Amino acid sequence: MKRSCDYTLGQTSFLVTLRTLIGWHFLYEGLVKLTNPDWSSAAYLLDSKGFMSGFFHSLTYKPSVLHTVDFLNEWGLVLIGLGLILGLFTRLSIFSGIVLLALYYLSHPPFPGLVFSVPAEGSYMIVNKTLIELAALLVLYVFPTRIGLDALLAPLFKKKSQR
Repeated sequence: MKRSCDYTLGQTSFLVTLRTLIGWHFLYEGLVKLTNPDWSSAAYLLDSKGFMSGFFHSLTYKPSVLHTVDFLNEWGLVLIGLGLILGLFTRLSIFSGIVLLALYYLSHPPFPGLVFSVPAEGSYMIVNKTLIELAALLVLYVFPTRIGLDALLAPLFKKKSQR
């Protein structure tokens, strides 16, 4: 009897490729923000609409909170990206990516009647690139791959847990 986590080589290759591509997107976005000394999430947060807009707006009220949000956003993107590309702490990276994308989606939901200062690339209604990438991460969470640094480190963790 086959277990549900037994994949063909093609399925595994596709899942690792998907994980790497999403990782590259996260890493690139994080590096762009880190290398731009003028970048801040303030304009994005203040442009938030929908039922969660009050929360996102409140993150800009205190400079210390905004600085923390910027730091977490920049480094979160970089570390999630590296984790996905390298296959290191993959489950944590996937889960963190899902949470971050959910926050982006809730901040700027593509619902009819909402108009943002930066127009969307297309005319979305409920489903946008952020939600699709979030769904792809959910697929990776449900169908994990053991290709990457996690596979190399697994024996170390097993030895420690057996003591």
